[in-house]
Amino acid sequence: MSSHAPISPQQAADRLAVRELVDAYAHCADRRDAEGQMALFTEDARFLVFMDATAAEPTQELYGRHSLAPVFENLNTYRATTHFNGQSTVTLNGDRASGETYCLAHHISCGTAVERTIMIASIRYLDEFVKKDGQWFFAERRLMVDWTETRPSTP
Repeated sequence: MSSHAPISPQQAADRLAVRELVDAYAHCADRRDAEGQMALFTEDARFLVFMDATAAEPTQELYGRHSLAPVFENLNTYRATTHFNGQSTVTLNGDRASGETYCLAHHISCGTAVERTIMIASIRYLDEFVKKDGQWFFAERRLMVDWTETRPSTP
């Protein structure tokens, strides 16, 4: 068990706000709220997708909040999703922070009952955050896919 140094009420509030930001991303994804999801990012945000977490180069690289719309709208190709956030770390540095969050993302296909599948992705998000006007945003998000599994799913 680790010991913790005392933190200020502001640091505690910032840590909570960053975790709520991470959870808001998952909530918006599962509710198909692409506009809400994009609003969590700075105007000049970077979003990098590594479909293989061991790859040196990203599979996809996007710049700017509005470039994220097609990525988030792609979730509409699934009948349902559940992004379950697990352990996370955050390191505060004034109005900037960095963090890592583990996520199990469940994606149910839109096929018929006989064709329906579930794809589960083990994801790690490597994030850079910035606080602007008292609110935390993603400045950079690296989506790292560690593994996936696809199997038949029953209705």
